[in-house]
Amino acid sequence: MELITVTIENNVHVITLNNGKVNAISPEVIGQINSALDHAEQQNAVVIITGQPGILSGGYDLKTMKQSAEAAIALVTAGSTLARRMLAFPTPIIGACSGHAIAKGAFLLLSCDYRIGSTGPFKIGLNEVAIGMTMHQAGIEIARNRIPQNYLSRAVINAELFAPEQAVLAGFLDQVVAPDQLMDTAHAVAKHMQTLNMPAHLGTKLKERQAILASLDAAIEQDKLITLNL
Repeated sequence: MELITVTIENNVHVITLNNGKVNAISPEVIGQINSALDHAEQQNAVVIITGQPGILSGGYDLKTMKQSAEAAIALVTAGSTLARRMLAFPTPIIGACSGHAIAKGAFLLLSCDYRIGSTGPFKIGLNEVAIGMTMHQAGIEIARNRIPQNYLSRAVINAELFAPEQAVLAGFLDQVVAPDQLMDTAHAVAKHMQTLNMPAHLGTKLKERQAILASLDAAIEQDKLITLNL
């Protein structure tokens, strides 16, 4: 079953999440995203990640998270490893947030190189504490990398959710456009990104993100050793 769709135009690979009404991030979804990224990497392609109208993703698949502690830890580990891969990806990744982005959906945005949101009555943020989950260490490290200090406690500890315009200030988005302009804007950004020298882009990205990548590697291993508070 295809839980994502991939369209390719002018060597821009658009990965669209398509897993039910909340685009739940399951092990299968992560596997298919990784396969799509493998192909994009082989083609030296710019990537756009988006979702259905009104929703990028509502977070991890709850059936898997409630199945067992082992299943939950495995899913979170796979998700953190995906975030780490995105942060070090050799070509630019653009997030086109088509609506709500909650929990892992928001972490996808925090792992992209450039993020565009849609105007509308949408919420973006990290609700883990609100639903009784102690934030995993890898999540905290990803948040520290992109969320400004004056929003960090609000987003991570207080589980505050933000409207798209405020999500720009909070570090989840770089700009907000009307829904009918979302994909055109994402493709325009992708076209600009294609003008970059990709080896220089990657080399600079790895230098600038050296600290977060090292912190993530340690955090992913740390998270494997604890039982999540579900």
